[in-house]
Amino acid sequence: MTPLRFSFDPIRSCVWVDARSSLHPISTQTRGLGGWVEVTLLPDGTLDLELPVSGRLEVSVDRFSSGNQLYDRELKRRIDARRYPLIVGQITRVRNSETKGRYVVAGDLSFHGQTRAFEHEMTIQAKNASSIELKGERVFDIREFRMKPPSMLMLKVYPEVAVQVELYGNRE
Repeated sequence: MTPLRFSFDPIRSCVWVDARSSLHPISTQTRGLGGWVEVTLLPDGTLDLELPVSGRLEVSVDRFSSGNQLYDRELKRRIDARRYPLIVGQITRVRNSETKGRYVVAGDLSFHGQTRAFEHEMTIQAKNASSIELKGERVFDIREFRMKPPSMLMLKVYPEVAVQVELYGNRE
């Protein structure tokens, strides 16, 4: 069987980032994601895990916005957005989870000049071999990427950040 390559739709695909602070929650919703996933499908539409699954996701740091210019400016300064303009995720391995339709996705996440291995469950569904959906969420500690949590005056942002992603790919 031949692997199929799907490019992520930058309009439909989205990442949500939710952080907590000492005063209130901080949330962003970001579109304009780039990337692709390459999979081989079985006749029933599930992934053929006998063959490798690969993929890449890129998000420009400049696309993140909480709606508060002060927070956004401080976050981009802490991230050093000029020096590290992209967050990049690479899929290195996929295996079945215990739940039908869900897979354990392993890969590398590069952020703030640091690359860390990750693993989490995602729902992956192919639609008639013409499109694919990947959905998942994970909590990251930004200190793992050598980033100090922002703080301004009485506001302290906690280091745990919840990330949710919905990726919609169309066959190339």
